Amino acid sequence: MAKSDATPLSPGESTQRRSVKRFDMERDEMIQLLQERGIRDERLLGAMGSIDRHEFVQEAFVNRSYDDSALPIGKSQTISQPYTVAFMTEALSLHPGDRVLEIGTGSGYQAAILARMGAKVFTIERHMDLLVEARKRFDRLGFTIASKCSDGTLGWKEFGPYAGILVTAGAPDAPEPLLDQLAPGGILVIPIGDQEVQTLYIITRTKDGYVSRQAAGFKFVPLIGKKGWK
Repeated sequence: MAKSDATPLSPGESTQRRSVKRFDMERDEMIQLLQERGIRDERLLGAMGSIDRHEFVQEAFVNRSYDDSALPIGKSQTISQPYTVAFMTEALSLHPGDRVLEIGTGSGYQAAILARMGAKVFTIERHMDLLVEARKRFDRLGFTIASKCSDGTLGWKEFGPYAGILVTAGAPDAPEPLLDQLAPGGILVIPIGDQEVQTLYIITRTKDGYVSRQAAGFKFVPLIGKKGWK
């Protein structure tokens, strides 16, 4: 009988292998659900299928990483549900190399999706603790993403204009600084409403001003800042 040169797995390594396999299955199911709900952008689906969402959630919720639901990340903030991330990202109509500004870094998951799709990502978070943790994830996972702790309602004029601006918190209205920082043809995706329920506005800058379309049925944490909720 031939002798095997394989080294037996330690209990910890065995558990890790099983965990990765389980997450692979759950990630595939998440992508299938997104497709069933109407997401069609293949680059977006590929990006979401290649990024480990469980790296961006708190340990207490890791078993729910690929559920289509928002999860707490601390500071009364959440990581958006996968469908919301996919819908908002698809609405940006991104091209590789586009400059995109994200308002509300949170765990960093949305920024990672944008970066994986080839965008040059600039992201703002008002909670330094969350930003520090997001930066650690970016470094660990190999993402090059510019970030700062600031009032996101004022945007990041230094690196504009942007082909896309994505706001991951609910606003009372579209902040004027964000509209001003859109490039011609650029798209702002922002939830607008009260602090309980919002309508998602997809606003495109044209040569004559702005045009928008809407999608209902979304709920976000409030956008706090000088041009948002106080």
